[in-house]
Amino acid sequence: MATSIPTTPQNTAPTGSQGISKAGVAAVVITVILWASAFVGIRAVGPSFSPGPLTLGRLVVAAVALGAVVLPTIRAWPKGREWWPVLAYGVMWFAGYNVALNAAEHMLDAGTSAMLINVSPILIAVLAGFILKEGFPRWLIIGSAVAFGGVAMIALGSGQRSTADVAGVLLCLLAAVLASVSVIVQKPVLRKFTAAQATWFGIMVGALCCLPWAGQLVGEVQAAPLPATLGLVYLGVFPTAIAFTTWAYALSLIEAGKLAATTYLVPGTTILISWALLNEVPSIWGLIGGVVCLVGVGLTRRRSR
Repeated sequence: MATSIPTTPQNTAPTGSQGISKAGVAAVVITVILWASAFVGIRAVGPSFSPGPLTLGRLVVAAVALGAVVLPTIRAWPKGREWWPVLAYGVMWFAGYNVALNAAEHMLDAGTSAMLINVSPILIAVLAGFILKEGFPRWLIIGSAVAFGGVAMIALGSGQRSTADVAGVLLCLLAAVLASVSVIVQKPVLRKFTAAQATWFGIMVGALCCLPWAGQLVGEVQAAPLPATLGLVYLGVFPTAIAFTTWAYALSLIEAGKLAATTYLVPGTTILISWALLNEVPSIWGLIGGVVCLVGVGLTRRRSR
């Protein structure tokens, strides 16, 4: 597992029109698959773990697993103002985003949640255009619109038909906003620190924020069946420690707006994983929506003349 996590600094990696390395493409693929599996995992362990304790459990497992890889590589720690962006995305993304998403998935069906969370790539593209000066490439806007349409199809094809609870909608939108701002804040940190280091710093900050749930986590772990506890460990190692690291690695290579568009593939991938593991057969709209997402993400990779 340790050798699969990129730890090489990417300070000089190309982010413009130059080609993306095979390692960068692999990092994107790993991130999409593991983040998609997280939706299935959260749904599976949800009855045993509350939103806050689940977040803390994931982060503690991730901190231990990734720390074993990162600690021997750290030559310098953030200093002074360098801590501010780390604290920001640690609080917003690793703590706030996960708690909000876990809580939202107790109130909304998977299709609605996927559609609401996938407001994030649009927000990231807008923020990256203004703050990171990435601009607004025509094909990025067109492709994002097409991919979001695919996500909407997946949501319409969801087998569940629960009412959109207002609190759940607001929590999902809050999670999307927190993730979007965190991506923009994290990007400059990757100029000095490796993807694994930047991720581990954020995980540690998030875990500290969630410590008030420590007592509740201990009680829920003791009461939870073994499969649920193993599911929590999986969420900590794979969608958290590994996937957030591969995301950071890809972010050091690719413009934030273009990378964010690849997350439109997560809902479709989630459907395939649910189909394989939970025997949840996707609807025709879900399959069509997945294809449309693929087309949309493909369009974002085109270059304007």
